[in-house]
Amino acid sequence: MNITIISVGKLKEKYLKMGIEEYVKRLGAYAKIDLVEVPDEKAPEALSDSEMDIVKRKEGERILSKVNDGMHVIALAIDGKMKSSEEMASGLESLMTYGTSKVAFVIGGSLGLHDDVLRRADEKLSFGKMTLPHQLMKLVLVEQIYRSFRIMKGEPYHK
Repeated sequence: MNITIISVGKLKEKYLKMGIEEYVKRLGAYAKIDLVEVPDEKAPEALSDSEMDIVKRKEGERILSKVNDGMHVIALAIDGKMKSSEEMASGLESLMTYGTSKVAFVIGGSLGLHDDVLRRADEKLSFGKMTLPHQLMKLVLVEQIYRSFRIMKGEPYHK
């Protein structure tokens, strides 16, 4: 399986980079992981609704430029479907068996994802109602993908 994680913004925090690198290394036994970062749009702290839409649209265009035909796109969104680790594993296994070998997870910037990206998504996934920094979300996501493969293979993993 080829998994692409498309995220907005450059990851700068060394401790997050190290954690992500560790899980990507572990995932090498199960899948090819490609981490794609698109630039975030510079914007002032206080934005009107129309200015927020412009920022999200520009980031969304950058995200969509990295999505290929045939990719199953999973957008991370607060209003997406919440799944257990076992349900996520089952969904990935089903995609591998019956769907596609190319999956893209999309993590938006600090303002979230533009509607164009959400419309392109084949599904929306939520990790809960709390807002997490998008940089931290990338670490949580790669850990859950790794956990999914361990579950699929029936291999032990800490609970």
